[in-house]
Amino acid sequence: MDIHEYQAKEILARFGVPVPRGGLAYSPEQAGYRARELGGEAWVVKAQIHSGGRGAAGGVKFCHSADEVHSFAATLFGRQLVTKQTDAAGKGVYRVWVEAASEIAQEMYLGFVLDRKSERIMIVASAHGGMEIEDLAQSDPDSLRRMTIDPAAGLSAFQARELAFALGLKGGQVAQMVSTLRACYRAYRDLDAVMVEINPLVFTRGGDLVALDAKMSFDTNALFRHPEIAELRDRSQEDPRESTAGDHGLAYVGLDGDIGCIINGAGLAMATMDMIKLAGGEPANFLDIGGGASPERVVRAFRTVLGDAKVSVILVNIFAGINRCDWVAQGVVQAYREVGLTLPVVVRLAGTNVEEGRAIIAESGLPLISAETLAEAAAAAVSARNALAA
Repeated sequence: MDIHEYQAKEILARFGVPVPRGGLAYSPEQAGYRARELGGEAWVVKAQIHSGGRGAAGGVKFCHSADEVHSFAATLFGRQLVTKQTDAAGKGVYRVWVEAASEIAQEMYLGFVLDRKSERIMIVASAHGGMEIEDLAQSDPDSLRRMTIDPAAGLSAFQARELAFALGLKGGQVAQMVSTLRACYRAYRDLDAVMVEINPLVFTRGGDLVALDAKMSFDTNALFRHPEIAELRDRSQEDPRESTAGDHGLAYVGLDGDIGCIINGAGLAMATMDMIKLAGGEPANFLDIGGGASPERVVRAFRTVLGDAKVSVILVNIFAGINRCDWVAQGVVQAYREVGLTLPVVVRLAGTNVEEGRAIIAESGLPLISAETLAEAAAAAVSARNALAA
């Protein structure tokens, strides 16, 4: 689960990470008021969306008066901000963050991520900030510093000092960096985060270390332990298909194709999408109904897939172990009748009670397309899609 920049800053500040003074606004008038409330001579206004690249997309501006803050905020509210990290539809802007401007002397990059290879938290840092880490890795790979953290010992002070020295910091800068690194680590560990990123992390002309931007993402499966984090969820920033599927306990990721997929098991789902592409089609989604899928759960899966208007064909691919093919077949027949399906549906069943399941499909009297192998199912789905397009 992602959260907004201002929310990430509030969390990190509680753990001891220094952040600029700022205020949230839900209207242009409130944005102007926030600037006057903060005082000073300059402010930065930032669109709050779940995406990077906001500055390049026109979602961030340095303003020199409260009236300018008001005017710029007015151009943001209700706008679909399209960045290089969003799709063509962009993300809706419904709140902005107004922040006191900082005089920057030095920019750096700092990120905490899960390194799945070593099964440890990894720190990725660079003496150059303000750039996307992917671009930085290509343009100046030697500037990146990586360090893994032993989960039994945590991030020790000597490790943090080593990283600070590697970034070229000196004197009082080192102590500030050590404090910030350890604070970020505690936030990551204690809140079951999967990413903490500060870009840029800056030293001001006054010598203070400040997190000018912040991102945090959390392990969705651990949110039951952190209701205060779960409350930060912003559904307006989520794909409505994925949000609805999640409410029903379905693992769903929306894609750009038109062949809807209902599958059990993440590995089988990925293999199915590969086979669809190999057959010349494009999958519309990744959907894993999980183990023990009842007919009712299969119906919910159909409704979720049909929530995507681009879907023209549905492919059901089930390899039953924990599941039973007869249950899935009942769900397919039930969904076809309840939802009033008119789209072609390809069904491939294998595993437990497969003969019973195939019999239910065959005896239903519905125009369901049966397939015995995954390759046959993918080819049939693409053929049905092409026939509709002809």
